[in-house]
Amino acid sequence: MKEYSKQPHYLVAVDCIVFGFDGEHLKILLVKRGLEPEINKWSLMGGFVGPNETPDDAANRVLKKTTGLEGVYLEQLQVYGEPNRDPIERTFSVGYFALIDIHKYEAQLNDDHKAEWFLINDRPKLIFDHNQMVADARKKLRYKAALHPILFEMLPKKFTIPQLQILFEEVNDTKIDTRNFSRKITSTGLLIKLDEKDRSGSKKGAFYFKLDKKKYVANAQAFLNLVPQLKG
Repeated sequence: MKEYSKQPHYLVAVDCIVFGFDGEHLKILLVKRGLEPEINKWSLMGGFVGPNETPDDAANRVLKKTTGLEGVYLEQLQVYGEPNRDPIERTFSVGYFALIDIHKYEAQLNDDHKAEWFLINDRPKLIFDHNQMVADARKKLRYKAALHPILFEMLPKKFTIPQLQILFEEVNDTKIDTRNFSRKITSTGLLIKLDEKDRSGSKKGAFYFKLDKKKYVANAQAFLNLVPQLKG
């Protein structure tokens, strides 16, 4: 420990970018910051890493405390460490992004911190470098979604091809040709067609599908190049 005694010490925090899909729109979950500086301004969900926690432990604790969410898809994004990112004290933050089906967790959201959903392209200005975190997380989400079927984390167990296409369009902020998308998505072999139809949009209706999880595990690269051009 003697070798470290003269080294500077810093705070370590976590910040969570929670993406949700409500069947029509990609949204982000935000809270109002509860302490100075920037108190009552919109923020990602965050907190400091405890002395006996890993960053993963802290991210899961923060999510549960501020929203009631637990057991959701959570992935580490990157570390943010600009010297002046926090005006009070030098703080490194480990960014995470989470993916959820909004309808699945509506009753689980914690009202104590008044978390609110915003359209991803219509969100308020965020504190510190949180806007950059959101931009980085969305870019990573686009990349991952083209390689792996992680977007199914944002869908109910049964869904239609049109619902899946809307989600891909929202994530990539672009329109996708319907016939081409349907052909590509079914050719992956990862979907199981159900007998049931969703008739809410038309009398003809659209068949429901579910993810074949066994095939997904065996062939996780099946979504490669599903979306031909990803935007940065």
